[in-house]
Amino acid sequence: MSGGRRGRRGAKTGCGPVAVLVRSPLWRVPGLRPAETARRAARAALDAVAASPDGAAGVTLVLSHDAELRALNRLWRGKDRPTNVLAFPSGPKWPGRDAALGEVILSFETLAREAEGAGRPLGHHLSHLVVHGVLHLLGYDHDRPAEARHMEGLEVKLLAGLGISDPYAAPAPSRRAARR
Repeated sequence: MSGGRRGRRGAKTGCGPVAVLVRSPLWRVPGLRPAETARRAARAALDAVAASPDGAAGVTLVLSHDAELRALNRLWRGKDRPTNVLAFPSGPKWPGRDAALGEVILSFETLAREAEGAGRPLGHHLSHLVVHGVLHLLGYDHDRPAEARHMEGLEVKLLAGLGISDPYAAPAPSRRAARR
């Protein structure tokens, strides 16, 4: 049994191992540091939500591409198109072992298109979708309006702790548009 990793000032945290697999060379964007960015976002969500006295919860993050996410989306959700993120929970916890929550798989191309379209830095959008995916592994959902408000509120709070602005806020008008 693990007591969790030690955080700042030696305090225990609920975060278990966070593995990052980079499956696509598209993630090699100068200055992005995707594995570090994704790991930091996952740890923020795990530390805030998954603190567990009986063992730390771990997660695997897979940084992939549209072709893989399209195939997975078609197979598991019946939707023949790529998506930004999919979360796959693992099975039940084995007694006496740390929990493995599952995998969060992200597509570079879809994520990059969305970030550009929203005028958000790629690293911020990556962090948002990692937090979103980890929250799904922890049992949060957004199928009903009340659930969506709760999950989005938690995402905004966790992202603020990472220094990232609210991804659901309407973008501020540009200075040029404001002068018209």
